[in-house]
Amino acid sequence: MRSRRTAVQSERSPRAARVRIILLGLASFVWFFLLVYRLVDLQVVRHAELARQVKRQHQRTLDITPKRGVIYDRNRKELAVSIGVDSVFAVPPEVEDPAQAAGLLAPLLELDPIEVEHRLRSGDSFVWLKRKIDAAASVKVRALKIKGIHFEQEHKRFYPKRELAAHVIGFVGMDDNGLGGLEYAFEEKLRGASERIVLTADGRRRSYRRSGSGSPASQSLVLTLDENIQYIAERELAAAIKKTGSASGSIIVQNPQTGEIFAMANYPTFNPNNPTAVPTFFHVNRSVSLPYEPGSTFKLVTVAAALEEGLASPTEIIDCQMGGIVLAGHLINDWKPFGLLSVREIIHYSSDVGTIKLGLRLGERRLYEHIRRWGFGEKTGIELPAESRGIVHAPEKWSRISIGAISMGQEIAVTPVQLAAAISTVANGGIWTTPHVVQEVLGENPGEQASAKPSRRIIPVEVAEEMRRMFAGVVTQGTGALAQLEGYSAAGKTGTAQKIDESGTYSETDFIASFVGFAPVLNPAITVIVTLDSPRGPENDGGAVAAPVFRRVAENVLAYLNVPADLPGFVPAARPRSKQVADRGLVPGRIEASAPGAHSFVQSLPVRNIQGGSGLSVPALTGQPDVSLPVPPRHARSIITREAESVEVPNFTGASLREVVVRCARLGLNPVLAGSGVAVSQKPAPGARVPRGARIRIEFRPALSPAPSRVM
Repeated sequence: MRSRRTAVQSERSPRAARVRIILLGLASFVWFFLLVYRLVDLQVVRHAELARQVKRQHQRTLDITPKRGVIYDRNRKELAVSIGVDSVFAVPPEVEDPAQAAGLLAPLLELDPIEVEHRLRSGDSFVWLKRKIDAAASVKVRALKIKGIHFEQEHKRFYPKRELAAHVIGFVGMDDNGLGGLEYAFEEKLRGASERIVLTADGRRRSYRRSGSGSPASQSLVLTLDENIQYIAERELAAAIKKTGSASGSIIVQNPQTGEIFAMANYPTFNPNNPTAVPTFFHVNRSVSLPYEPGSTFKLVTVAAALEEGLASPTEIIDCQMGGIVLAGHLINDWKPFGLLSVREIIHYSSDVGTIKLGLRLGERRLYEHIRRWGFGEKTGIELPAESRGIVHAPEKWSRISIGAISMGQEIAVTPVQLAAAISTVANGGIWTTPHVVQEVLGENPGEQASAKPSRRIIPVEVAEEMRRMFAGVVTQGTGALAQLEGYSAAGKTGTAQKIDESGTYSETDFIASFVGFAPVLNPAITVIVTLDSPRGPENDGGAVAAPVFRRVAENVLAYLNVPADLPGFVPAARPRSKQVADRGLVPGRIEASAPGAHSFVQSLPVRNIQGGSGLSVPALTGQPDVSLPVPPRHARSIITREAESVEVPNFTGASLREVVVRCARLGLNPVLAGSGVAVSQKPAPGARVPRGARIRIEFRPALSPAPSRVM
């Protein structure tokens, strides 16, 4: 039995061994298959997903603020730069005592200790504590030598001139993204690409490596602004706001020949280094974003259109109906009861009724077409963001009295930059040029010029010259008397527009006072527009509050630009007091007498023949000049009182043309000049007594030798 059992067992042993071997092999095969499957799944199928998980767990990518391009003024003075500053971050797993660290860090970083401790206990591999701290705070935090607290250098935008040109330059946010002005408009060029920093941590989330990738260089801007002219404009605007109690205001100084903006000042203003310190409406650039009813400054469009269409001539007499006109059953009152005035005098004394009559001659469609031709109702194309188109309704939406209201600057809204472009068009001879604040782009394409600025002819040369002549008369004998400059001739137009109050009607107390003008008259170097919103006090019209601001800005800017004085030695002896302008009781004879020399430039402006209407033409100043200025007609004496006293006619023999017109201006006489050279005859004769404003005809002939100089 034992031998049989042994034999059976010996037979089973090889079989069991084979089974075990087979099972082991099968298990090994299954294990190997599962291992290969797992490896394939991890390394091939789920590789991308797992790689992302590892990267999230062990790497942190930070976008570091790039170094923005510099913003310069036209003389390469820095207006906006980027400086290197420290930002503080923590690797929480490395911080040994979060509570103690928070207690030390919070006061230095001006943070809440509880919030800092919460961040340090978060367990994340990276947390910002505070970005872009100042140098003093950085030194103090570094001195603590707290484990797990690290620094990364970023760039912070800095505006060295603080409030200067804040609305033009704009400002940036914490991530240095442009939020206003040119910082926003040129964000892509100024910012460049962000720089990325990669932080790598081990299994315990301890940081052990940092690497960075460079970013393409940003580009810089060169502006048309001049920091000195900008300072003049902002200083005078702030002084005017304080003196008049105005709610806000703006000043634009422009080169009328090129469209370059030398200065753009707005009030209220802000410090772009800390833009959140003031309400957001302080950030609004009123010069381009807030339209307003221009009032009488808009009359330049109506009068220029009438002259161009041949519907009126400069000397044509128009009945202003003693200050009242009825349109569609509505009575429109002038600011003063005028009778018969020439077209020139309508501009000089800013007659609403006279301007409305010219608008009626044009008709709705033609007036609308001229308004759009001047660029009103559309953006100028200036590089600044949030530019308003203004408000210009099509004739189909006009009421029956709209043509009268629009002719004198109501029921229409414009921006200061639109009006600046318009007055520059008059100053440069009729060419409308796009206003712009960017002169050049620097960076990847060295010397890349800003895009070409479109320009187009708006009015003929002869119309522009006549408008310049009219605007010069506004300063020497009209509502803009307080805009007279020392040593320079000037031209411009006053404006006083009622504001719409809460009831939806025109306010009796709130006005937009403005003045637009240019200087010198014959060869304008600058145009200036001044607007003051809601000036307070008894004097709140454009002639009283805005014209003096124009004078101060223009005198300072012309001197800074070294523009030669065209009235050397001219100092207004006694500028009309503000009260005279506020009462509109202007006396042309007195103004001429108190502004020696200024009147001569009104006469010497070249004027081509403008035909049309029933008026007379004025000969051009070519060859043998025969120029005379119109004087207020006799029927207007009840409206504009002249001085009653007489003056003695001086002996002009041997005097130059300039000497004659200056002396006549001092005496309040109206010279009629013929010929060139030196004076040889005159009528009335020397010594005769004539009333102020009388015409004196003087003939000139070429001198055989230079005329001796005279002390005036």
